[in-house]
Amino acid sequence: MQYVNANGATIPALGFGTFELAPADAEAMVAHALGAGYRHIDTAQMYDNEEAVGRGLKAGGVERGDIFLTTKVWTDRFHDGDLQASVRESLARLDTDYVDLLLLHWPNPDVALDETIAALNDVRAQGLARHIGVSNFTTPLIDAAVTHSSAPLVTDQVEYHPFLDQRPVLDRLAHHGMALTAYCPLAQGRVFREPTLERIGRAHGKNGGQVALRWLLQHDDVVAIPRSTRPAHIENNFEVFDFELTEEQ
Repeated sequence: MQYVNANGATIPALGFGTFELAPADAEAMVAHALGAGYRHIDTAQMYDNEEAVGRGLKAGGVERGDIFLTTKVWTDRFHDGDLQASVRESLARLDTDYVDLLLLHWPNPDVALDETIAALNDVRAQGLARHIGVSNFTTPLIDAAVTHSSAPLVTDQVEYHPFLDQRPVLDRLAHHGMALTAYCPLAQGRVFREPTLERIGRAHGKNGGQVALRWLLQHDDVVAIPRSTRPAHIENNFEVFDFELTEEQ
């Protein structure tokens, strides 16, 4: 495993995402991912599978302190007081005392950002989340969130893969010492049909998905969180630490 260090957080660079996983799949696949070597698990209130993820964490047989756990607050809980209550509800569902990283899932223009960021900081100050950040924030909103936050923000989670240029976001995050967490890193399977990725993969005995993940991990300060409902795919996605892409690739 390799790690990304961002504003005091040490984040496993490859995590397991649970977006759109039904509870039964979330529980089984989280446990399987932990068994395969993953130590970073990502979920969200909006996914409606936090309770199942919590069961999967227990079934995985890995000490809680060795797992980096992320969840996200949905936009309807962004007011001060309501946000903190929602986090306690998430912790109850996850059956844990804290999350390692708590994110604002999307911007919500109907709630003042300074109010939401203050509530996010309060959650961190209470020890309910060790680190805080945002998701799907544009570069101006990243700047605004950093300005309003008394504690460091560690990441912005956005869609990122070889078909989507996120250089402006990467540059802005680097300016603030933040990481980029890439969701949909396999472009919903498109990476497996791309001839260039397949050609590069053949040179390393890898598939296009593994090449795409390796490409992300060779960026500075990028975390990737692929998800799958198939144990073999989960294992394949983890087999990206035994090769490196050349500069040309």
